[in-house]
Amino acid sequence: IMKISVEDKVRFVIAATTEFGDRAVVAAPRITKFAEKIGEPKPMWLFVEANRISRGMYRIPASPAGIPKINQKQSEQVAPPQMSAQVIALDPTKKFDPNAVSEYSYAAIPERDSHYVPFGEFKDIEKIVKSGVFFPVFISGLSGNGKTFMVEQAASRAQRPMMRVQMSRETDEDDLIGGFRLIDGETKFLKGPVLRAMELGALLLIDEADRADPGKVMCLQGILEGKSYYVKKTGEIVTPKPGFNIIVTANSKGKGSDDGRYIAASILDDAWLERFPITIEQDYPSNSIEQKIVRGYLCDDRECNEEDTNFVLYLTNWAEIIRKTFNEGAIDEMISTRRLVHIVQTYKMFGDRMRAIRLCINRFDEETKTAFLDLYAKVDPSLAPPTPVVDPTVVPTVDPSDIANQSVPV
Repeated sequence: IMKISVEDKVRFVIAATTEFGDRAVVAAPRITKFAEKIGEPKPMWLFVEANRISRGMYRIPASPAGIPKINQKQSEQVAPPQMSAQVIALDPTKKFDPNAVSEYSYAAIPERDSHYVPFGEFKDIEKIVKSGVFFPVFISGLSGNGKTFMVEQAASRAQRPMMRVQMSRETDEDDLIGGFRLIDGETKFLKGPVLRAMELGALLLIDEADRADPGKVMCLQGILEGKSYYVKKTGEIVTPKPGFNIIVTANSKGKGSDDGRYIAASILDDAWLERFPITIEQDYPSNSIEQKIVRGYLCDDRECNEEDTNFVLYLTNWAEIIRKTFNEGAIDEMISTRRLVHIVQTYKMFGDRMRAIRLCINRFDEETKTAFLDLYAKVDPSLAPPTPVVDPTVVPTVDPSDIANQSVPV
């Protein structure tokens, strides 16, 4: 068995501290590999319970603490100035990097969806995405009208990589910009989706922005101006590559929801909203466009007949009447395009129109649900009770007993 001297241990500790940091916690295989790199035997003396942190993880002891004490004369002989220079010179090209590299790609080109029918401001969004110019956009509109879907399909047609970040009250700078993570026993800074989108030149979709805490998203101020970002934790400056852009979607315009429909909507800081050059107001599609959308989902895997076509027409007419009534302030609920898609998907599952509609609007209160069902029954003539056909050539017969049983007024 090779005997390891105190001087050899101290020399190894100095080299390992230079490589991994002072009292770093390192996996045993990495320590062994490092020993091979500098021409030292496997440091079995280091793999003892006193240095063990967890399974397979060991702390590099400080010098001279953590190893047997040596006298002053020995210490002077062990680590002369040239020894430190020699250890540092093991890899003069090595530069300390505080960042960790994720195994994930972050951004990807969205798949083309055959169900999507362009409408509204789609062409403008597609033009902005294709241009590769940094031009932030704020898109507001009621739920279920295709805001996020529009951005995804614009990125798909433009063949631009995109990442989508869902906002909530808990989303903060650590989630967006990045933060320190414990990786392989080392503390490294892992960049968040915003910095990665900048480095990749990707489109960043911030979804449901008005659900965010207004103070926590202020970390994006400089980034929304298209400028480089100084990472406070590491001192690195991240400069956006060509193609990087930010598009935001929200149900409100950042001023909260007065009618209570979007109770979680925040009032966003006006200085944050001012960073967006344009705001697009997304409305529901027209009746003709909505018919194409709904029919696409109903007939995507089967041959649609005239009855199916009529069902789509009745549904879109029904939704249009409800929306007009909502806009006039007569009702508090409406039927979204997404809800119509849910209805035809449910109809394909169960094969019953009224049951599909009833299941999909059960989320509304009883009064609203009843009113919506009654309205659809009036819109869809196939649900009206059959009217008896009277043949004018046939003279009705009367039973004398019926007349006798009737009371005659005096």
